[in-house]
Amino acid sequence: MLGTLLAFLGACTLVAASPGPSTMLIVQQSLRSRRAGFLTVLGNETGVFLWGVTASLGLTALLAASQLAYDVMRIVGAAVLIVFGVRALVNARRVRDGATMHGPAAVRSGWSAYRSGLLLNLANPKAAVFAMSFLPQFVPAGAPHLATMIGLSTVWAVFEIGYFGLYVWFVGRLRAIISRAEVRRRLEQVSGGVLLVLGIRMAVES
Repeated sequence: MLGTLLAFLGACTLVAASPGPSTMLIVQQSLRSRRAGFLTVLGNETGVFLWGVTASLGLTALLAASQLAYDVMRIVGAAVLIVFGVRALVNARRVRDGATMHGPAAVRSGWSAYRSGLLLNLANPKAAVFAMSFLPQFVPAGAPHLATMIGLSTVWAVFEIGYFGLYVWFVGRLRAIISRAEVRRRLEQVSGGVLLVLGIRMAVES
C-alpha cells in the first residue's frame, strides 16, 4: 500500500504540474491577494474531491457515455472560462484606473474566489472523465473499491492544496514587484487572455 501511495503522489505531482485553466485562475486570483488565491485553491480542490467521489460511485461513467451531457458541460465550462477571462481584462483596466478594494468588498471578493475555483473545476467535463480514468489505476488488488477511491480522492485534494499553495505563496513573495500598477495590469491582461483562449478552445473542440 505504501508503494501504491508513493506512486499515486508522484502521479498527482505530474497532474498538478500540467498547466491548465485551474492553474491560471489560481495565479490570477493570487495577484489580488494571498487570501483570494488560497480560497481559489480550496474551491478547486473541493471540486477535485467531489469529482473523485462521483467517480468512486461510478457516476462519471454516465457523463463519459453520453455525448449530449458531455457537450453541455463542455459549453458551460467554456462559458465559465470566457467570463473569467473577461473579468481579468476588466480588472486590468481597473488597475490602470487606480481602482482598489477595501473592507467588505475585499471579503466578498475572497469568497467569490472560492466559488470561482469550485465552479471552474465542476464545469470542466475533462476533470470528471480524468478522475474516472485516473483513480482506479491506484486501487490495490483486493482493496475495497469505494473506500479506497474516496481515500485517494482525499489524498489528491489535500496534496494539491499544498502544491498550489506554493503558487499562492510565490506570488505573494513577489508582491513588491507585482504591486506596481503597470506590472499588475500586464499580468491581469495575460491571465485574462489565456483564460479566453482556453474557453474558446474548449467551446470549439469536439
